[in-house]
Amino acid sequence: MFRIRTIIVIALIVLLGAAAVYWLQRNPPIPVQVYEVGRGEVERTVTNTRAGTVNACRRARLSPALGGQIASLPAQEGEAVKQGQLLFEIWNSDLRAQVELAEAELIASEARRQETCIRAELARTEARRLDKLQQQGLASDEDAGKASSEAQSTRAACEASAATVNVSRAKLSLARVSLEKTRLVAPFDGVIAEVNGELGEYITPSPVGIPTPPAIDIIDTSCLYISAPIDEVDAPQIRPGMTARISLDAFGREFFAGRVRRVAPYVLDVEKQARTVDVEVDFVSAGDEANLLPGYTADIEVILDANPASLRIPTEALLEGNRVYLYDPDLDTIGLTGITTGLSNWRYTEVLEGLAAGQVIVTSIDRDGLADGAVVEIEKK
Repeated sequence: MFRIRTIIVIALIVLLGAAAVYWLQRNPPIPVQVYEVGRGEVERTVTNTRAGTVNACRRARLSPALGGQIASLPAQEGEAVKQGQLLFEIWNSDLRAQVELAEAELIASEARRQETCIRAELARTEARRLDKLQQQGLASDEDAGKASSEAQSTRAACEASAATVNVSRAKLSLARVSLEKTRLVAPFDGVIAEVNGELGEYITPSPVGIPTPPAIDIIDTSCLYISAPIDEVDAPQIRPGMTARISLDAFGREFFAGRVRRVAPYVLDVEKQARTVDVEVDFVSAGDEANLLPGYTADIEVILDANPASLRIPTEALLEGNRVYLYDPDLDTIGLTGITTGLSNWRYTEVLEGLAAGQVIVTSIDRDGLADGAVVEIEKK
């Protein structure tokens, strides 16, 4: 009897030792993050390939058509200006004098025309009077003929004077145009973004084919939109009017509702980069533009299709070959499971077959040691 008990004790010790060795050699559980499969909206979207930009609907980079010394520079960077407001003026006293001269010549031409045409009217009246007297035999043919010739001559002089007035008006217009070339005025209400030049400096127009900074850069900040490049493969799916989602680096994870306003009718071929098509997106809510600045980095996500009640999983959980790690809560292990997918974007992927609501999958698929049958433990959030 004692011998049997001894054998049993020894056997239990051996089993416990073997269990201890197995436990010590067993790999520790891999901490993972999980997601419970459920229903929600899934969209099929297209995103830009490179960073987009917030642009103003109207922006004018202005430079004078003539070179010269800066005589007036009332515009200051950051200043709000009204349409027609003077922003920049080159020294133009000589051109102002030419305008004044042309104005004086026009006044003189109009006075001469008035004088000549009055004389023509008097000559015409006198010719009519002598013509009647000649018909009654009270005036000679010679006097009537001279009066008629005088009337025709003064009428021609009146017409010539009118033509001279038109020439004077044209000279005045030309002088005013030359003067306007020395002045820059705001083409619309906006904000001065940049001023290049100082009072008293000399400025020269840009040589042909060589761009130079504008003298004045004015932006209309009341209307903004996003311009972003879309890969040429995705561009044919996009149409004006489609719903879009806008994100900006300056606003973190905040999103803005947008709508496609334009798809460029050509492909951009930039060296060492993918060929793209520019897509422009408007902000749906005018209030969204209030705190934005032209030049902000922005991204767009054009929504091509959507299902509001899809069985979905995070796209980050999807492995190559449309497989996921399915968590077994009874054994604390994971197993590879193939699924059939539908709509997909960078956030969620629609599951058509292979999973059911309530099942749990691993989302942190980049953890070392993850494999079919691996023991895991769920990280606490």
